[in-house]
Amino acid sequence: MFIDQGDLAIDRHLILTHRLRARRVELGLTQKQVVTRLARRGIRTTNKTLSSFEHGAGVDVVRLPELAAALDCTVTYLLGLTEDPTQWSPDHPTPLLRPIPATPATGNWILGPDVPTRATAHRS
Repeated sequence: MFIDQGDLAIDRHLILTHRLRARRVELGLTQKQVVTRLARRGIRTTNKTLSSFEHGAGVDVVRLPELAAALDCTVTYLLGLTEDPTQWSPDHPTPLLRPIPATPATGNWILGPDVPTRATAHRS
């Protein structure tokens, strides 16, 4: 089954922003407390930035592990791949993504996680 990568990105973004806030509220934490937890993990941010993450501003992927740790959950949970905040493995296999040209001029490809790359296609 192929899915559209644009739709997947939008869905994951919406799930992520929703889960950031929902998990914080579930734990009874204020934004200030989450900012303090992030600071202990070496991520300096502000309540305003955290609020913007929770309201749909782009979350820097580099911060996902620290955000997950500050919210006592996994990155897999924040991305909506599992319903269990403590589980690392997805509940279901990731659907196959359609390969699309990254740059038509060079012929490079962006592949989904289930699409074999040249390096893995020849393994026995």
